[in-house]
Amino acid sequence: MAHNEGQSDQAAMAASDLLELLFRVYRGGLSVRLWNGTSMRLGKAAEQALPPFTLIFRSPQAVLNLAIGRAPLRWIDAYLLEDIDIDGDLFSALALKDHLGNLSIRGLDRLEAITAALRLKLAILRSTPARHHHPRLHSRRVNLRSRTENLETIAFHNTLPSAFYGLWLDESMVYSCAYFKRIDDELEQAQQQKLHLICRKLMLKRGDHLLDIGCGWGALIIYAARNFGVRAHGITTNQQQMDITREKICEAGLQDLVTVEVADYHTHPGEEIYDKVTSLGMFEHVGLENLPRYFTAVYRLLKPGGLFLNQGITHDVHGGKETLSTLFIDHYIFPEGQLDTVSHIQQAMEHCLFEIADVEALRHHYALTLKRWVERLEANKDQVLGLVSKVTYRTWRLYMTACALEFEAGDLGAYQIMSSKRAGSFLALPLTRNHLMAKGKKGCRSSHQGWGGQR
Repeated sequence: MAHNEGQSDQAAMAASDLLELLFRVYRGGLSVRLWNGTSMRLGKAAEQALPPFTLIFRSPQAVLNLAIGRAPLRWIDAYLLEDIDIDGDLFSALALKDHLGNLSIRGLDRLEAITAALRLKLAILRSTPARHHHPRLHSRRVNLRSRTENLETIAFHNTLPSAFYGLWLDESMVYSCAYFKRIDDELEQAQQQKLHLICRKLMLKRGDHLLDIGCGWGALIIYAARNFGVRAHGITTNQQQMDITREKICEAGLQDLVTVEVADYHTHPGEEIYDKVTSLGMFEHVGLENLPRYFTAVYRLLKPGGLFLNQGITHDVHGGKETLSTLFIDHYIFPEGQLDTVSHIQQAMEHCLFEIADVEALRHHYALTLKRWVERLEANKDQVLGLVSKVTYRTWRLYMTACALEFEAGDLGAYQIMSSKRAGSFLALPLTRNHLMAKGKKGCRSSHQGWGGQR
């Protein structure tokens, strides 16, 4: 036992030296706590102020993995599997990815880092002489791929109960970017403002027939029917969402105006059925190669002169470049998703004969939305863990935090693009955008309030 404790001390000293070299030029500040209780502050700002987070290493191997393999997915796996933990502000902690990703250690510092890494590796080997029988190391070397695949299966969104989302979404369960008039708007208010804005942009009126593709838990179709008197139909590929939406429709007394079904957009039957079509946060999962089929299907379903509002996430590079959040999304959250630039998306819409009528950037709004979601997820952690595993909780906490930072950096964008199925004349829209600023009750209700039932 004393021998192992001595080796642990040697490992801790080597790890401390290695971490000090890795973060010597880091502009921010962080606290570090090792597996044996050793604590330190690192970074140029660490002595001026209390660091916003503590990076916790559960084992010597976790430090070595971070030092010799600075690929983003390695950091993600380490966090999800609790080899590394973060106590404090996760947003600040994720800023380390830029520091470590761009770090170049040269000269004597490089020699010192190599020496410290070798000392750490030697201490690890000495502390586990029967290494081939050590279940933890064995699982790392042999079963790492299967463990990662298990994470992907656990975290994938369609396997999660709707109650999980209900703990951190707003009351209406809107799972797309909100619309903030003030930075301190509450999430519920911002989501209602988004729904109202969409209805205003589409010039919804009593008697219009609205289709919402990927309707989620029915927030938009219920809002549009209740406040603007439209007939609304939603389609989703998720049975849970359909069941809950039907319950909400009945509770609102809107059965005569609102319907929902499990269906796919490209097999939805009919031609020129709908006056207005919406799709919020769905087309990212269509795939770049399928965009023509997607827009063609919408065009087929829309009446001449009808309006189509498409809201979704974009990338700043055609075809998408790999970032921490896109790697994370591809592996753990939406493996089928693909992002593209807003210009290419508009070009694809125009190739399918849509006329672009209005484009609005929502990048800042999405960053704020994600921060609200993370705050609510963290605040309801105990309830969340009653529904899903700790790995799933950590997956979604990290995913939404990373995405918020990507929106802040401009690597990700979000846009509402409104277009029209041209009918040989001018678009049936006002000459200005003043109608979007009109206020109803509490600033987010229209003068059509009351069609089809009350809240």
